[in-house]
Amino acid sequence: MDTLLHAISGVLTLILMGLIGCVLAELGWINDTNKSILPKLINYVSLPLFFVYNITHTFSHDQLLHLIKGSIVPFISIAICFILSVIAAHFMAPKGRRGIFQSSFTTSNVIFVGLPVTMALFGEEAIPYTLLYFFANTTFFWTLGNASIQSDSANFSYKKILTLSTLKRIFSPPILGFLISLIILIIDIPLPKFFLDTAQYMGNLTTPLALIFIGVTLHSMGLKKLRFDFSLSGICIGRFIIAPLSMFILAHIFPMPELMYKVFVIMASLPAMVQTVVLSSLYQTDPEYATLVVSSTTLLSIITIPIYMVLMS
Repeated sequence: MDTLLHAISGVLTLILMGLIGCVLAELGWINDTNKSILPKLINYVSLPLFFVYNITHTFSHDQLLHLIKGSIVPFISIAICFILSVIAAHFMAPKGRRGIFQSSFTTSNVIFVGLPVTMALFGEEAIPYTLLYFFANTTFFWTLGNASIQSDSANFSYKKILTLSTLKRIFSPPILGFLISLIILIIDIPLPKFFLDTAQYMGNLTTPLALIFIGVTLHSMGLKKLRFDFSLSGICIGRFIIAPLSMFILAHIFPMPELMYKVFVIMASLPAMVQTVVLSSLYQTDPEYATLVVSSTTLLSIITIPIYMVLMS
């Protein structure tokens, strides 16, 4: 029961930080004039430094190479979900929202929700498997997921997808921070303590800033718009049923340790990534819809996470 309450507490913490954003918007501290600074701070400052600190601080060179080899199963699962999301989006989501649909259907909130949940359920020995899924999930989100969200823009054209401008958008500061962190670890470049401390402090801003931005966007939408529609139901089916089911099936095809299997299923069943809202705002697609998706799946995870915890315990 303590483990169950701890997991629910983690989800409620995310919701409370989002509500702080609503309060700040209601007070007028954050408004339409200045709220754009939040996604910029996240994408260009805190998130790249988050990757630098956590990847270089958590892994050794040998551990990283081992985890990269073991990431094949999450990659396959995520790829299957992405293919299904493209098909489902064609029937369930209108143009201008299909990229958000595909990204949210496919990728999950591994670090901000998944890490505390697996720590509560399985302990510290589950962290390597959590970060293994994180590696696959993050790589997919900041490449195909990122490109999908961009494709919702009215100015986007697949005919121009191989242009230098498009490549610059795909290799955004967060994915560059992620890749640079891997390079630093692979070639074993020592980083000074003052830089790592700075990266840690700035990286820790990622979650609260992202959730405050969601709260601000939710406030501007109004609670009346927070309701399920046909496309949102499709995303929820993908997040909470299809993604964990695909991982369950793959775990019986590719032999793996029992703990790895349990962690992967839990990771696949998490709500949509918070950064979806940030990217939607950055690319000027539909941040209100992205906020609806992230908020709704996070609220639903209060129910689904305990269910999967019971099934995996």
